[in-house]
Amino acid sequence: MVLVDFVTLTHRDLIVTLAARHRLPAIFNVSAFVKSGGLASYSVNPTDLFRQAAAYVDRILKGARPADLPVQQPTKFELIINLKTAKALGLTVPETLLARADEVIK
Repeated sequence: MVLVDFVTLTHRDLIVTLAARHRLPAIFNVSAFVKSGGLASYSVNPTDLFRQAAAYVDRILKGARPADLPVQQPTKFELIINLKTAKALGLTVPETLLARADEVIK
């Protein structure tokens, strides 16, 4: 499991390449890694987060005090699976998992 920060995001291609070279089934919390060749990601949906933030901004601009607003947590998550990488690692991804995925990269 690779957690994202500035360093890992900056070197995502290297991390994905090294994981493939050493046949490590790496899972990420940002979809950019999977689109670069990582195995899978499970993360919050960024569009949903922006919508939640926009609702907060709207309430603040209408006079709500930020300290009075409740803390919100993400409500929508997305699963992305890279089948090409799974095949290269010799992994079989169950059909039930593929059916639940929001995006499957072939």
